[in-house]
Amino acid sequence: MRLAELSERSGVSTATIKYYLREGLLPPGRQVNARTAEYDEEHLRRLRLVRAMIQVGRVPVAKVREVLGHVDDDSLGRTIRLGAAMWALPQVPEPDEEDEDVRDAHEEVAALLHRLGWENAERLAPLSPAYRSLVVAVAAIRRIVHDWGAEQIAPYAELMHRTAVLDLDNMETHPSGAERVEFAVLGAILNEPVLQALHRLAQEEETARRYGFE
Repeated sequence: MRLAELSERSGVSTATIKYYLREGLLPPGRQVNARTAEYDEEHLRRLRLVRAMIQVGRVPVAKVREVLGHVDDDSLGRTIRLGAAMWALPQVPEPDEEDEDVRDAHEEVAALLHRLGWENAERLAPLSPAYRSLVVAVAAIRRIVHDWGAEQIAPYAELMHRTAVLDLDNMETHPSGAERVEFAVLGAILNEPVLQALHRLAQEEETARRYGFE
């Protein structure tokens, strides 16, 4: 397809597509002549991913380029490739290691991972932004509810593990390594808001079931 058709099918203006091409967010099309290139379904899929990252995820262009660099790096093993792409997404601020609540949260999160038998998560903890995000969140809760820790979090973690199994099962239905990592990145940006919304709807449903509308 030519640029105009790519624009029409994606809903993205030709000027924006040209900008993405210049920034390296889209691979070049196949040159037909000096002024014309052709694009295919992979360009369309990548363009939709880029738009989701920028418009929905509010990911800066430089971060999008970094994430996509890992998506396209087929020299990496599957776990490292997926982890590198996910870790490149914007994260919460780093925990303040001088904060007593943060130190307590580290202990609770470490106890949680041990309790769950998540040995790989324990190994990756020093590198994992998700681990640090959890520490920040647990520290914030413990400032208000001092006995909140591994025991209280474990049932939620077990539900999230079931979600992760579903995520990877769906990811593995995609044919290429790049498509699988793209799907995982898209899931982090779009599926997490879905899970958050479902959680809140479930709370509304259960509250009404237990207490009615009085």
